[in-house]
Amino acid sequence: MPLRTRYELKLGMATREAFGRALVELGRENPDIMAVDADLSKSTFTYLFAKEFPDRFVSCGIAEANMVGVAAGLASHGKIPFAASFSCFLLNKAFEQLRVTVAYPNLNVKIVGTHSGISIGEDGPSQMSVEEISLACSLPGFVVLAPADEVATRALVRAAAEHVGPVFIRTGRPRAPIVYSAGQRFEIGKAIEVVEGGDVTIIANGLMVAEAIRAAEMLDAEGISARVLDMHTVKPLDREAIRKAAAETGAIVVAEEHLVDSGTGVRVAQAVAELHPCAMEFVGIQNTYAESGPPEALLEKYGLTAPHIAVAARKALARKRGG
Repeated sequence: MPLRTRYELKLGMATREAFGRALVELGRENPDIMAVDADLSKSTFTYLFAKEFPDRFVSCGIAEANMVGVAAGLASHGKIPFAASFSCFLLNKAFEQLRVTVAYPNLNVKIVGTHSGISIGEDGPSQMSVEEISLACSLPGFVVLAPADEVATRALVRAAAEHVGPVFIRTGRPRAPIVYSAGQRFEIGKAIEVVEGGDVTIIANGLMVAEAIRAAEMLDAEGISARVLDMHTVKPLDREAIRKAAAETGAIVVAEEHLVDSGTGVRVAQAVAELHPCAMEFVGIQNTYAESGPPEALLEKYGLTAPHIAVAARKALARKRGG
C-alpha cells in the first residue's frame, strides 16, 4: 500500500495542464500575453489558449530554435510571450537562441518546459530532460522555477508574467500530488517551509516535494524531525532559507528529479559552502540516462522516492553527529 501521511497528498492535475489553464486566465486579463508553441500544443496545453485567443497564438511547427526567436521578437515589441515545448527540445535544441536572442538582450520572454525529468515514463530517454535546470541556470538574467503542484504552478506562472525579464518554468507530464491549499502565497526567490523540523532539512522541488513530505513522515515515526523546504525557485535561490536550515538543523538533503551533478543540489551546496557549511546528501539521477517504463517504476529504480530520501537523511544525520 502507498504510504499514508497526515498531509493526505491527493493527486491533482499535471503541472503542464495547470500551466495551460493559468495562461488562459492571464490572457483574459492582459491582452499582451501571447502563446508560442512548437507543434506540441495538445501536450503543453497551450491549445487551451489557442482556442480562446487564436489571434494571439503562434504555431511555429517543429522548430524550437525558430520558436524562441519568434518569442524574442514579440517581446521586443512589448508583448509577453510564453513559449512552450518539451523541456528536452526547448532547452537543448534552442539553447543558442535562448542565449543570444533572449538572455543576452535580457528580453521579457517566458520559456515553459513540459515533460521534464524521467517521470514522462514510456516516452523514453530521448525525450527525458534531466539537464535543463543546469542549462537554464547558466543563462545570465534568467529566473528558473520548478513548481510542485497545480497550486504552485498557477501562482508561479502568474509571478513569471509579472516579472520583467526572462523566466524558465519547469513542468511535468504526470498528475502531481497536491501539496498546497488554494491561496498559498508564492514569491519568486522565496522558499516555502512545508514541514517544520529541527534535526535535518530536506530541500526539494517539483514532484520531489511530495516525496520529501512522505520521507519526513517516515523519519518522524523514527523520532527524527525533518524540515521540508520547497525550493520552487532555483534561481535566484533563497539563500537566507538555506543559511537558516544549515545553521538550525546542521544537515541538509537535496532531492530533485534531475542530474545531481548539475542541478538544484549543486546550487544549494554552493550557498551552504559560502554561508554555513554542514553535512549534505544528494538525491537525484546519478550520472546516467534512464529508460522507458512506467513513471512510478522509473522513479523507484533511480532512487527518487521517499524511502531513498529518508536513507539520505539518515546518512546526513550520521555525518552531522560524527558517526
